[in-house]
Amino acid sequence: MKVGIHVVSFGWAGGPEKVGSTLADIGRAAEEAGVDSLSLMDHYLQLGGMLGTAEDPMLEGYTALGFLAARTTTTKLHLLVTGTTYRHPGLLAKIVSTLDVLSAGRAKLGIGAAWYEREHRALGVPFPPIAERFERLEETLQIVKQMWSADNGAFHGRHYDLDETINSPQPLQRPHPPIMIGGGGEKKTLRLVAKYADVWNMPFNPDGGLPTLRHKLDVLREHCHREARDFTTIEKSIMWVGASPTTPDTVAAFIDSMAAAAVLGVTDVHLMPFGHDPVGFVASVGEHVIPALADL
Repeated sequence: MKVGIHVVSFGWAGGPEKVGSTLADIGRAAEEAGVDSLSLMDHYLQLGGMLGTAEDPMLEGYTALGFLAARTTTTKLHLLVTGTTYRHPGLLAKIVSTLDVLSAGRAKLGIGAAWYEREHRALGVPFPPIAERFERLEETLQIVKQMWSADNGAFHGRHYDLDETINSPQPLQRPHPPIMIGGGGEKKTLRLVAKYADVWNMPFNPDGGLPTLRHKLDVLREHCHREARDFTTIEKSIMWVGASPTTPDTVAAFIDSMAAAAVLGVTDVHLMPFGHDPVGFVASVGEHVIPALADL
């Protein structure tokens, strides 16, 4: 099983002056640890709850990934996940293409329908009703796939009109960077996963999470059947939202959960480094977690 590190906080020791160097150190530690991917949230404002307040530091996602591209050589890079309302689809395709070229073929497009209304209102970004956001998400998926193909003609949808879909340079990865769709909505999200995605991701809580995961996979399998899609061609990944595997007890419980998830077909787990020592967290994952997951 592969391990990803998902960076969700930038309120580290030293303040804003140390954010860049700490993020670079996370990238270095991740590669030394054998981490498969580095991801960031896609938000304008920090979320509430255990992550802090809206006034806490939050970096723009793709700018930060470009920074990491220059300071890493092996880890895959993506947002988990891009909000479809935050960038015009044509621009998003261009941004991810740029990241893929500059990282020598390490970009992914993680994407979802977006949900955080406050940050939209705060910065004056339109926040359509949920049904429209899913319509825009599907058109965005169609547009990025067209821009990552030999077809540079027009695209005319309900919400977006592009006279030309020229995209040069194209991404290095062929046929295109992997597309990850995040979320577990059974009627809309999982249908889009079956139709467009290379990777599916959803949060996983070890407290009762296995039956939910099994059910979501069954629903995804049904959507794949309707879309004439091979269910096995979609990579299944999860975001771990249980206790961080940083002590012998939590590592052991985490490995047991991952063994059960692997039986269901999960091949990728993302871990979040909370606290003021994200570099130490990543190093600990490399020492205690990654070797234990290697055979799953």
